[in-house]
Amino acid sequence: MPNLSVPSRRLLRWIPALTLGVLLLLAACAPEQYPQTTLLPRANTARDQDHLFRLTLWWALVVFVLVEGALLIAIWKFRSRPDAPEPVQTHGNTTLEIVWTIIPAFILAMIAVPTVRTIFKTAAKPVGDDVLQVEVIGHQWWWEFRYPQLGITTASELKIPMGRTVNLEMTTVDVLHSFWLPQFAGKRDVFPNRYNNLWFKAEVTGNFPAQCTEFCGIQHGRMAYRIVSLDGPAFDAWAANFNAPPRDFVADSTANALVKQGQGLFAAKACSGCHSMYPALPLIGPNLHHVGSRSHIAAGTLENTDENLAKWIQNPQAWKKGVLMPNLGLTDDETHALVAYLRANQ
Repeated sequence: MPNLSVPSRRLLRWIPALTLGVLLLLAACAPEQYPQTTLLPRANTARDQDHLFRLTLWWALVVFVLVEGALLIAIWKFRSRPDAPEPVQTHGNTTLEIVWTIIPAFILAMIAVPTVRTIFKTAAKPVGDDVLQVEVIGHQWWWEFRYPQLGITTASELKIPMGRTVNLEMTTVDVLHSFWLPQFAGKRDVFPNRYNNLWFKAEVTGNFPAQCTEFCGIQHGRMAYRIVSLDGPAFDAWAANFNAPPRDFVADSTANALVKQGQGLFAAKACSGCHSMYPALPLIGPNLHHVGSRSHIAAGTLENTDENLAKWIQNPQAWKKGVLMPNLGLTDDETHALVAYLRANQ
């Protein structure tokens, strides 16, 4: 590099480090590493939104290249030189002004038409007997899911069948929330006394995290839920199993003694005043029918293990300050019995 200037040599020394930095940045942007990414669509609605996003990004890149290219050309062409004459001053150019008016108008049209089309498509309510209707109700700070066609009320886990259109009718019983399905259908704000709808058709199976995205109180950050996508037979089996009435362990001579004790405590401690153990009965708190089979508890923020379930039952305020569920002053033995009862309900 004998003919290079000192600044050029310094720049060349930084190229390997800059290249490594760019590679690390690109690796950090890999959508597979982030479960709540919107860059990895897993449903038709999310795919439409992703296509619109990428289309807008490419047009923005075209604008960037044109504008910055023209700027660099002008800087180079009209740069100051020793003994250079004063550049010719041009006051207005009708042709140029028409061109740079037509080009932005064309680009805006290429973005606006797909945008409007996508808005109308995603806002339309799907119809048909095969559409699964789900009522989504926001609470401080958990999500309730009702399946009117199936007679099911549950919470914290949205079970859906892969390959079948799911239409969500969403509202809230208290403050404004926002229902976000990052890899399935974007998000919708939910308002009291009003229903917003959102629909999608899942393309994969799996268990995916999702979140409330509108500040709704001190536990907004822990108002999560899970989207559980099942294949058709597995979803039908879940629905049929869920609709089975809860088992009466007290009357069952073969039932575990600890489970029997837990069922008695569930009534004696007034848990049944807020939580239902029946498939389609909504009360003040989340429906607990088949709670033992859920992957997460506490609005999707704790894995459903015996340890976490006991921690939540014994002192919910320690995990979610301000939650409506009170501390009932349960002993360790009572807590273990209730855990055994809830775990058996699956």
